[in-house]
Formats: sequence, structure tokens, C-alpha cells
Amino acid sequence: MIRVLLAEDQAMVRGALAALLTLEGDIEIVAEVGRGDEVAVAARVTHPDVALLDIEMPGCDGITAAADLHAQVPECRILILTTFGRPGYLRKAMESDVVGFLLKDAPSALLATAIRRVVAGERVVDPALAMTALSEAHQCRFFGNRP
Repeated sequence: MIRVLLAEDQAMVRGALAALLTLEGDIEIVAEVGRGDEVAVAARVTHPDVALLDIEMPGCDGITAAADLHAQVPECRILILTTFGRPGYLRKAMESDVVGFLLKDAPSALLATAIRRVVAGERVVDPALAMTALSEAHQCRFFGNRP
């Protein structure tokens, strides 16, 4: 079983994600939190394989929570699931040892697949967002600016 921690501040969305993932035969939700500052604490207690984090949460944002989680529970793989598909967020997330970055408007079937892929050691990034981030980085280098 793949052990998953869910961090999402909207209770209805968190419940829907838990229900969706529970339908998968190989995924178990071991913790649900609604604040970014609760992520590492819950992970130390439940030892998830994957933490699924929103970016916008009270307490601290998902990127800060990811960095804290990686420092305290480095074996936990971190996947961001967000509404905010901005290249800057993607860059900051990757700097915080996040291995996956998906948008909430992606097809729901991709979520379980992404969780399995990050557990297998792969990186999973929304393809359109990755292309935008690469394009922006290329333009910044071309014009002599830093991304």
C-alpha cells in the first residue's frame, strides 16, 4: 500500500481527494491536515510515502511546508496539487525538493498515476506548465535577465 498524507485547507476538496484516492486498491490515506504548519508533524507520526500538498494554506504555504517536510522526513516524496499553475511556483517547489507538481484542473485519473510514479522515483510535472517555465527561463537567459 502507498501511504498518503493529504494537506488541503478546503475541507470539501480534502474529503473529495481522500474519497477518490481511497477507491484505488493500492493507496491508503494515513493523514489529512488543513494547515501547512501541520504537515511535518503529521508526517512524523504517520510515516507517509507521499505527501500531497496544496500551495495556498493557512499556517504556512505548501512550498514552505514541503521544504520543512523534506528536512524532517526526507524519505517522504512530495507532490504539489494546486490551482496556481505559475512557473515561479514550480521553480520554488522544485527548489524545495518537491518531485511532482500537478494542477487541480487535470483529469482526476492522473492523480493516482502521479502518486504511483513519484513513489517509483520519477518526477511528475504538468507538461504545459513545464513548457511555460522552460520558455520563460530561456527568454530570461536570452535577454540577459535571471529567471
